[in-house]
Amino acid sequence: MMIIGAVVAILVIVVAAFALMGGSSDSDPTHLTVAAHSNIKEPKSGFNPVTGWGCGHQNYNPLVQSCLFKTDSNGTIVPDLATDYSISDDGKTWTVNVRDDVKFSDNSTFDAEDVAFTFNTGRDTESEIDLTNIEEATAINSTCVEFKLVEPRSTFIYDLRYVGILPSDSYDNNTYGEHPIGTGPYVLDHWDKGQQAIFKINDNYYGDKPYFTQITLLFPEEATWLELAKSGQVDVVPVATSALNQTVDGYQFYEVSAGRAQGISFPYLEDTGAVSPAGSKIGNNVTADHAIREALNVGVDRQKMCDEIFSGHAVPEYTSVDTREYANPDAKVQDANVDEAKQILKDGGWEDTDGDGIVEKNGTKASFDLYYPPDYLDRQSLATVFAEQAKEIGIEVNLKGADWDTIYANMYSSAAVMQQTSPDPYKSIYQQYYSKDPDDFYMNPGLYNNSESDALMKQAMATTDLSQADSLWAQSALVNGGGWGPAGDAPFAWLVNYDYNYFIKDGINIGNQPDGLGNDILINICEWTRTNSTA
Repeated sequence: MMIIGAVVAILVIVVAAFALMGGSSDSDPTHLTVAAHSNIKEPKSGFNPVTGWGCGHQNYNPLVQSCLFKTDSNGTIVPDLATDYSISDDGKTWTVNVRDDVKFSDNSTFDAEDVAFTFNTGRDTESEIDLTNIEEATAINSTCVEFKLVEPRSTFIYDLRYVGILPSDSYDNNTYGEHPIGTGPYVLDHWDKGQQAIFKINDNYYGDKPYFTQITLLFPEEATWLELAKSGQVDVVPVATSALNQTVDGYQFYEVSAGRAQGISFPYLEDTGAVSPAGSKIGNNVTADHAIREALNVGVDRQKMCDEIFSGHAVPEYTSVDTREYANPDAKVQDANVDEAKQILKDGGWEDTDGDGIVEKNGTKASFDLYYPPDYLDRQSLATVFAEQAKEIGIEVNLKGADWDTIYANMYSSAAVMQQTSPDPYKSIYQQYYSKDPDDFYMNPGLYNNSESDALMKQAMATTDLSQADSLWAQSALVNGGGWGPAGDAPFAWLVNYDYNYFIKDGINIGNQPDGLGNDILINICEWTRTNSTA
């Protein structure tokens, strides 16, 4: 009862706040109220692209700013502030031409100098975005900017796609986050910290003017999502896993894929007593054994997880990029085969000699800890079901609910429930699987390394042919019996691809959403309309 009371209290505060500030209860049909998904956290440093707003760990429409490129309804990256681009033969110089008819929301003129300033500032700012591969961005003239890269990077187009552009003349790092100026379709009107942000239409916007003249963006806890929808005063509300079988009067259930891979990372190295620079233990003698990782990938029943945890609103995931154009279907395995998994363990020297149901090898029990964030119900459920299925093949998984700091401190020596959504292969493949020294960064949490995969990933980064890059990314998943896919070295057991789901009020038309980017529900906000006469 205490938990229910807390949820109700939070709900009352949130609903009351946005009602007072002009939420959808004001009956203006051109006003939209959106409860942000947990992937769009309230920005602590404000609505500043160089500190992570709209880009970085998660990518989404920054609303206030626009980017050099955008994504169309087919999922293709197309020009926005840019008009076109070219890449030098060595892949280290990208030249981007930009529009000459754009003004910022404060009436100042946008030009190439603003682009160069934004990316150089982002490179030099400590934040969750990584632009350190930019040697220098230079405005050649008012409509042309040149990017010199430290190393060739075929995936640089994604940085150009997601980093919102700042005004070079007026930017102040100390104040910009709370008073952002941009070229996007909206301006920040009010930010009630801890509760909501209100955006109003930008009269200077160069694109098609959006139907919705005001957006109230709420930042609620997941526990309140369903009640917010039931209140009838919020137009768009994410659906938690616990509510996937529920309906809400006056709302349509909307489901969109996002390539949202969830799974288990395994420490890849043996325990030699080594520690990371931050003092975190490295290595695990159980998960370092390939037979353990292979048996878990083969023995778990991914479809059952999709059905039991996500009520069918997910599909099995094997490689973490199954739905991307650079996926390698040959890197998958056939799963849900407990007998085969047990045989893999036996062939690898793992047997239950004491009859307790857990196999052992050379006196070591097949037992390891699995960390997960308990405030994410989907990941908690995934950890629980994975542990149950692992036990069926003779492996003991000890569940450890913890905050992210604790998870990161233990990821090199214990398994962890991880997720990735980015369409950028630099993030979803290169950072996730390319060998590295321990740096306490959450990418490649198991310290996986394979020199042949590394070589292919390096080639994919260096080529200027993006189609060839996709082929090389795919090849790196399975090479000479190894590679980062489950049919190779299996450094992860990726399990499910969970769709993003929303309750959207009847009468709202959200246009043609690009497939595979469901984490960004507002990606095409300028196409949205409301067909009924009242909000």
